[in-house]
Amino acid sequence: MQATAYTYDPESRSGQVLLDDGTPVPFDAAAFDAGGLRLLRPGQRVRVEMTGDKITLVTLQTF
Repeated sequence: MQATAYTYDPESRSGQVLLDDGTPVPFDAAAFDAGGLRLLRPGQRVRVEMTGDKITLVTLQTF
């Protein structure tokens, strides 16, 4: 699923993404770490994987 990075706190490695319908969904450090990212800037397009309503992976969207 695709989303847009909305917030990111580098100290806690957590934040929120906005789904394409505008719904904000939080992610935790485990989901951020699973994607292998080092930094995330608001506005970046990301790919997220979810289990139920919880994000389990955040990574950059590649085409």
